[in-house]
Amino acid sequence: MTDSRDNRVAALTAAARAKSAAKTKAAEQGIRALIKRGDAVTFQAVQREAGVSHAFLYNHPDIRGRIERLRAQARPAMSTSPPDAESTLVLALTTQIKDLKQKHRQEVQELRAALEQAHGENLDLRRELARRGPRPQPPAPGTSGDVTSIATTS
Repeated sequence: MTDSRDNRVAALTAAARAKSAAKTKAAEQGIRALIKRGDAVTFQAVQREAGVSHAFLYNHPDIRGRIERLRAQARPAMSTSPPDAESTLVLALTTQIKDLKQKHRQEVQELRAALEQAHGENLDLRRELARRGPRPQPPAPGTSGDVTSIATTS
């Protein structure tokens, strides 16, 4: 390896480390800002706050672990109290969504079957038309369609 190549590799390595350190610092500051404001600490919130990618957050174990711990702390523990009106509403809406999805799947299946049948009928008609032979072409616009010979001048 030449010295200039070694220098370029060293410079690129140093730049990559500096970029990673800057992103790590930004992510840490983003987490602190979210905590200070009382906002939920999630990967998406940190990504928006710090201006880093989700991949960066997920690929750095220290940052990922911290976000996962803070996110878990923010979740309320499951209560053993009877369901309230809000959870009943959620259950009702969930059931309604499930029923609508099932109805949608059934309607899509019926439409696909009808489309398949229409394609089959279209194919049958095309085959019948081809069997009967070519159709006469309509005359071009502006012609009488009755011309039997064309006179040419020499």
